[in-house]
Amino acid sequence: MRRNVPFYRHALGAADAARVAAVLDSPMLTSGEVGRAVETQLRAFFGTRHAGLVNSWTNGAVAALLALDIGPGDEVIVPAMTFVATANAAELVGAKPVFADVDPGTLLLTTDAVLSALPPRTRAVVPVHLYGQMADMRALRTGLDGAGRADVRLVEDAAHCFEGSRAGQLPGMHADIALFSFYATKNVTCGEGGAYVTNSDLLAERMAQTRLHGMSAGAADRFRAGAYRHWDMARLGTKANLPDLLAALLPPQIETTRARLPQRAALARRYDEARAGLPIRRPARDPGTVSAHHIYPVHVPPAIRDEAIAALTAAGVAVTVNYRAVPTRAYYRRKYGHRPGEFPVSDAWGEGTITLPFFPGMAAEDQDHVAAVLREQVAPLCRRAA
Repeated sequence: MRRNVPFYRHALGAADAARVAAVLDSPMLTSGEVGRAVETQLRAFFGTRHAGLVNSWTNGAVAALLALDIGPGDEVIVPAMTFVATANAAELVGAKPVFADVDPGTLLLTTDAVLSALPPRTRAVVPVHLYGQMADMRALRTGLDGAGRADVRLVEDAAHCFEGSRAGQLPGMHADIALFSFYATKNVTCGEGGAYVTNSDLLAERMAQTRLHGMSAGAADRFRAGAYRHWDMARLGTKANLPDLLAALLPPQIETTRARLPQRAALARRYDEARAGLPIRRPARDPGTVSAHHIYPVHVPPAIRDEAIAALTAAGVAVTVNYRAVPTRAYYRRKYGHRPGEFPVSDAWGEGTITLPFFPGMAAEDQDHVAAVLREQVAPLCRRAA
């Protein structure tokens, strides 16, 4: 039984190519009027005072930490279950990532976990809206304030959660800054890229600098009046601006992303129904959230995870792993001495998780094939390992 099922397929096409061609006909290829228009669209979408485009979530996070004056000697709390970029951003500015374990049901960072891991030199917490479900940002802010740590900044990793919400509230409402990813497999994509939103005038001013080498004016601004004007380097920054060539792909997707969310939810429900009764689990859904349904991960006994991946692959089903616990990766083991089992929830999830094919437009026959492989080949492996 074999049917080739791709892990992901984007929906960009000829109309999007025409938008890129229009940028090629303009004098400004990078960080010009097209990008500014998208930033206006983002402000309206999230209801924030400020928004900006960046060339990746990672570089946006580095720019954000630089804008918050976080660096050597500082500590940043991140969940142990996330993509390595969450921790890497702290490393890249010279701060130390301090890992906290996640909730065993939702796999989200909780206030109790943050307060338990809160060392004196903590300058920021980076909660992750894993797989599309928002962490409780209001509770995190209230908990930090109640612990006398109103000085700790909240930097939301909303890479998976562009259109998600919690109790009707969107990313960016309770954080100093929220950062999104427009990577190739994201719900809103331009291949590479990202964005940030903030309600802080000061932070927005600093981000305009730290995302572009710390410069006081980008190329479009230096020539805005039809003549060159000098610029200065106001603070240390990185190269994180997004070119208009990529920004041009975003407006139709941002406009329609909430309309497309029911398609993602329906795909998730079909998988849930197919998985019912099988010894294969997935993260719990918090009833207070509207998930962005970025991807569909499942968990099998760690002892048979690689066998399960091999069975799915042999049946033509493309899968990946999102994610193995960051403290178990070689770099963090070597540098900080983390040991397997130190973060038991994250470790256990990371050693048994598999991400299934999942994208709007996925054929029902393809999803049925994935479900059949789970039922007929993966489930017996799980029962054997039980």
